[in-house]
Order: sequence, then structure tokens, then C-alpha cells
Amino acid sequence: MRSVFFCLVLIFASENSAAAAIERFKAFAQGAQSARADFEQKVADKAGRTVQQAKGAFVFQRPGKFRWTYAKPVDQLIVGDGRRVWIYDRDLNQVTVRKLSRALGSTPAALLAGSADVEKAFALSEGGEHDGLEWLEAKPKEREAGFALVRMGFGPNGIEAMELRDHFGQTTQLRFTNLVRNPKVDPAEFRFTPPKGADVLGEP
Repeated sequence: MRSVFFCLVLIFASENSAAAAIERFKAFAQGAQSARADFEQKVADKAGRTVQQAKGAFVFQRPGKFRWTYAKPVDQLIVGDGRRVWIYDRDLNQVTVRKLSRALGSTPAALLAGSADVEKAFALSEGGEHDGLEWLEAKPKEREAGFALVRMGFGPNGIEAMELRDHFGQTTQLRFTNLVRNPKVDPAEFRFTPPKGADVLGEP
């Protein structure tokens, strides 16, 4: 399963990008210091064919803490502890770790939970309205970002969808349900210790 994961959240909007989706993102970012939701994920190839599907749940707490759990079809866990991002594949008993500051554009959870100035990380534009949602488009400025374009869809309950397009033409679609803003969060949810015997790759 391709890991979807993303980095520092867009908190401040560009002065030259004042429109509906950006304002709704600002309201969500400023009003939700933590959140919990379920998600469904689909990955489509360049031709639009669905090649992967998954379900799971996430929780985040600003700044930079999150837990992204895949329930189906693979058993994978992604944890941001405020400094690092840990990706644990239970089937492979393998852990990949990266500094949070270097995970820009690679994970939706990090994007939602971060606290960076949007203009330093992304070029923002309005994506218009479709499927009943107002869309914000964010193009990472870093060449090494995991995605070429991130789109965020806002409805009556706040953020309801995300789309991430990679450099190979694949699109990852995320739909959020049962969103709860500012729930009580156990700090232990954002701690991760590699299991005994697991292979640990990346930045310690």
C-alpha cells in the first residue's frame, strides 16, 4: 500500500487569494486545535482506474501531532510526534522515520496538523465548487514534496475531502466522515516506539 502522508498544515492564507475555500480553510485551521475522523481512501492511476482502496481513522493535535491508522486492506500506522513522522507496516515489521520538517507534502495528516506559514510551503489558489464542496488547491513549492498538487474540499462540517496528485499521474482521494472538532486527546496516541525486532529505516 502506498503511504499517503502529508506535512505542515496551511494556516495563513495569501493576501492575494481571498476567496471562499481559503477563508473556510482559515476558519477550520484556527478553530480546530484537534480533530478526529474516519476516512476512506482510493488511489486511481493515470487512466482513472482505481488501483487501491483503504479505510481507517485519524486524530490530530496541533502543532504537528497526529495518528493515521489504516484498518483495511493493510495494517499500517503513521504517527507524528511533533518532531518526526513514523510509518509502521505491521505486515513487513518495518518502520520508516523522517523528520517532520522534511515530510512536507508527503502526508495528509501532517498537512492538517501542522502550523507553518502557507506562503513558505505552498502556492494557493481557488479550485472552484464541485461535488457540493468548495475546493482549495495547494501546490508544494519544494521539488521533493511527495505530491505535485493537494486539493482540499470544504463543506458545511469543515474539511470533507482531499485529493493528492503525485508526479506519476496517480490521484489519491480521501473522504472524511464522523469529524469531531476539538475532542479530548490522549497524548499517548502521538507516541511511537519501534517494536522489538522491527527494521527501522530513514532518519533516527
